Amino acid sequence: MTNDHDGVRGLLAAWAVGALPPGDARTVPPHLAGCESCATEAERLRDTVRLLDGGPSDGRPPTSALNGSGSADGALAMALRSRGPRTPGVAPHAAPYAAAVAGLQALVRELDGRWGTPVVHDWDAQATVAHLIAADEHLAVALGVAPRLPASHIPEGTPAGDAWDRRTADVIAHEHTRTPEETVATWAAQAAALLATPEAWDPEPAARAVTVMGLRLPVTDHFVIRAFEAWIHTDDIGRALGLPVPPPPDKHLDHLVRLAVRILGLALHDAPPVLFEVTGPTDTSWVLGSGDDPVTAELTLDAVDFCLLVGGRYAPAEVPRAETGDTGAVRNVLETAAALAWL
Repeated sequence: MTNDHDGVRGLLAAWAVGALPPGDARTVPPHLAGCESCATEAERLRDTVRLLDGGPSDGRPPTSALNGSGSADGALAMALRSRGPRTPGVAPHAAPYAAAVAGLQALVRELDGRWGTPVVHDWDAQATVAHLIAADEHLAVALGVAPRLPASHIPEGTPAGDAWDRRTADVIAHEHTRTPEETVATWAAQAAALLATPEAWDPEPAARAVTVMGLRLPVTDHFVIRAFEAWIHTDDIGRALGLPVPPPPDKHLDHLVRLAVRILGLALHDAPPVLFEVTGPTDTSWVLGSGDDPVTAELTLDAVDFCLLVGGRYAPAEVPRAETGDTGAVRNVLETAAALAWL
C-alpha cells in the first residue's frame, strides 16, 4: 500500500487504466482529492486512456483492458474506425503508436482462455505482450517514466542487441509468474504513461535525439518505431488466433514506411543504386544506394509487404514484388531490409 506523494505519483498510470492493487485503490483517490499536481497529472493520464480506449469522456473511470465482449472482428473494426478521433491531442508523430496500442487493446479482449497460444519465436500470447513491456520500456525510461518491473542485472558494456534480448527474457520470465490480466494491465499503464509525456504531445521536445536500443534518433522517430513494433506483434497474435488484423491507417502506414526507407537508405549508402517504389498510401519512389552511379534495377513493393519484410515477417525471396534489371542489386536491397528486423 502506498500513500506518500512520490509513491502515488508512480501509480497514476495504473490508476488511469483501472489496474491498481486493492490497497492502493483505496489510498490513491484520497491523495488525489488533496493534491492538485497529482490530480492534474491523473486527469491527463485518464484522458489519454479514454482516447485509446474509445470510452466516454464523462468522468467515469476507464474499464480494464480485458473487459468487454463481442467478436474480435467487431472489436478490431471499432478500434480501427475510431483511431483518428481517439488521438486528437497527441502529436502526429505519436498518433501511430496510440493507434497501435488501441488496436492491441481491442485484440486482447479475445484472448480469454487462449493466452498460452504459440505466437512468434518461442513466445506465447502472454509473452508477446510481456515483450512489448520490455520494448516500450526503453523509450519510456528515456522520457522519464519510471520502470514498472524489477531491473535486470546486465553487465555494463553489454552490446545493445544482447542487452535487449536479456531484458526481454527477464520480463517474460517475470510475467509468466503473474496472470495475463496483470501483464496486460502493466503494458497498458506503461503505454498510457508514455503517451502522456510532453514528448507525445509537443513536437518541440520530441525533436531532441535520444539513444534507445543503440539507436540515436529523434524522439519522434522512436515513437514511430514503437508503433511499428506494436502493430507487428498485434498482427502476430491475430495470425496465431486466426483473426485478421488490418494494417495501420494510411497516414500512419506512411510514417512507418518513410522511417523504414530512411534507415534502409543509410544502410545502402554505397550499394549499387536501385529505384525503389512503395505502392499504397505512400506511393513514392526513392533511389537507394550510391548517388554516384546510374540506377541498375527497379524494385516495387506494397507498403504493408515492405513493413512486414522490415519487421522480419517475410523472407527476402518470398515477399511479393515487381522487379527489373540487376537481380543481385535487388536481392541486396531485400536482404538488407530484412536484416533491419529486430522484432
